[in-house]
Amino acid sequence: MVVTEIDLICALQAAMEGYQVLTLEDVVETADIFITATGNQNIITADHLSRMKDKAIVGNIGHFDNEIDMAGLKKIRGIKKTNIKPQYDMWTFADGHSVLILAEGRLLNLGCATGHPSFVMSTSFTNQTIAQIELATNNAKYEKKVYVLPKHLDEKVARLHLEKLGVRLTKLNKVQAEYIGVSVEGPYKSEHYR
Repeated sequence: MVVTEIDLICALQAAMEGYQVLTLEDVVETADIFITATGNQNIITADHLSRMKDKAIVGNIGHFDNEIDMAGLKKIRGIKKTNIKPQYDMWTFADGHSVLILAEGRLLNLGCATGHPSFVMSTSFTNQTIAQIELATNNAKYEKKVYVLPKHLDEKVARLHLEKLGVRLTKLNKVQAEYIGVSVEGPYKSEHYR
């Protein structure tokens, strides 16, 4: 796997994890699969797409269909779109090579998904419900702004689901909790930890 990056810290983290960090231009003609995850526009341009190897797979999990230049791709002279199956299209260039694009360049995790597992939905909806209960019962604590769910509520959601996974947690005793500076009940991580 090769990572492309603009952020110095993220690039260092990727390199320290053992990933090769290069530019898109370094790999555009040799890579088999391209996944964008930037939330920016024109990350993979029509020119990039035209230079990719035959049957390269292209997908986006970061933004709308302008992260991959789908509008530019459609304007290339002689381009032909063939639908392989829903959310999976082959775009063939005049020279005969093609690229395979998932979800029409949109968010493939939504466009190509067949639904979330019920457990993921349960944790998500539980987070939302716990947040609403918190706002309703402790409204005076909050200004009108966006908040990250407080750590103690994150842990409450986890606690509600762990038993269903067969998880049995070790419990800190009071001396251990005091030693590491947390309460016996948690939260166990600082608020900035995600």
